[in-house]
Amino acid sequence: MPAWIFFFIIPLVFGLWAQHKVKSSFAKWSEVPAGSVTGAEVARRILEHNGLSEIPVSVTPGELSDHYDPRDRSVHLSQAVAQSNSVSAVAVAAHEIGHAIQHAKGNAFFSFRSVLARPVGIASQLWYLPLLAGIFLQQLNLIGVALILYALVVLFHIVTLPVELDASRRAMGQLDELGITADGRVHAGARSVLSAAALTYVAAALASLAQLAYFALQFFGNNR
Repeated sequence: MPAWIFFFIIPLVFGLWAQHKVKSSFAKWSEVPAGSVTGAEVARRILEHNGLSEIPVSVTPGELSDHYDPRDRSVHLSQAVAQSNSVSAVAVAAHEIGHAIQHAKGNAFFSFRSVLARPVGIASQLWYLPLLAGIFLQQLNLIGVALILYALVVLFHIVTLPVELDASRRAMGQLDELGITADGRVHAGARSVLSAAALTYVAAALASLAQLAYFALQFFGNNR
């Protein structure tokens, strides 16, 4: 099997499958009501239940654009989540509040990812420049710099995994504790949505790790 198939095509296919899985799961459970409360109301209830009532919850444009911003400690929910009472909506809303709880409790992985965010943002935009320069000039030291920068991106994806998995675990715990997922079907649906979302983070981590390994082997494997 050619190396590029193993390091690029397989991770790409897995990533596309993961994206399809999360979209299809979200669409399926968007048709099933979880009760009378909307995603925004669930978010507010969980925040208040954890003594975090000062954290604002707002509606943000876009599809699946839901996120927690640690810079100003704010929760942003897409319209499809904030204004819906579906199983998907309450699961996603609870997940984002899971991040707010992580932040409040000083979760180590969450804190480490927050520290990495800015340098990783820079590295992800610039790493290919020393790579191209190193290839053109045939300078392995420049390629090494590029791979170090890209390794930061890989590290960010790896650290993201426990952060997202823990947020989903907290989300399910909060939904169960507040009785929102008391119905067995609602509980199963919420877990399905959160599990599907987790696959996208697994796919991103595997893809970035595979690419780093490919470049390292290509440029340094034959130069020992």
